[in-house]
Amino acid sequence: MKKLIAGNWKMNGDSASNAELLAGIVAGLPGLDACDVLVCPPSVYVASAVTALAGQPVAVGGQDVSVQVKGAYTGEVSAVMLRDVGATYAIVGHSERRQYHGETDALVGEKAQAALAHGITPVVCIGETLAQREAGETNAVVKRQLAAVIHAVGHCVSELVLAYEPVWAIGTGQTATPEQAQAVHAVIRAQIAAATEHPERVRILYGGSMNAANATQLLAQPDIDGGLIGGASLKVADFLTIIRAAQG
Repeated sequence: MKKLIAGNWKMNGDSASNAELLAGIVAGLPGLDACDVLVCPPSVYVASAVTALAGQPVAVGGQDVSVQVKGAYTGEVSAVMLRDVGATYAIVGHSERRQYHGETDALVGEKAQAALAHGITPVVCIGETLAQREAGETNAVVKRQLAAVIHAVGHCVSELVLAYEPVWAIGTGQTATPEQAQAVHAVIRAQIAAATEHPERVRILYGGSMNAANATQLLAQPDIDGGLIGGASLKVADFLTIIRAAQG
């Protein structure tokens, strides 16, 4: 199974800078086809990214998805809408959504199920805060968050992409050591193996400040199947360096 390198642009970019970023990524991709590549721009730029990447080996996803299909839900974007404009993935349950929008484990599970129901692959984020890690609760927190998603999606577990993102390492400059990251990925892998007959189909990405400097060591770990990249995905050279590190 190919590794997956996914760029989460968060609330960054505009039409001009996005076009420049995508053009730079595309220009640097020849010869780097041993991993899958995904970019997740803000929702207003998803359609234009799909157009810019037509015929290129780069998928486009949303940064969130609604549990609703349509209706009076101001500000929401449904999986049907994402699919309609050409997106194939959606980030679900990112720690910033959990922190700033109060998303619960149950809601994250519902969003994953809604995405799958309409042909969108959810990239489900799970991970602990610094306080939880220091209290020795990392494994319990991650397993609880993942259990809610497994419960919601039922037999579709093997269609998920997971991203372990230690909250304390997102945008802080801190990063879990390769050994710390691998230990949690192994816990996640075991939980998935108990939930589906096809655990090998589930890619588990690392999402805690992976960058050009640390990607090679992190991606060398046996249970790390790629990266969910934040700030480094906005820099062509850095993003391509991470993609290069994922070539295996």
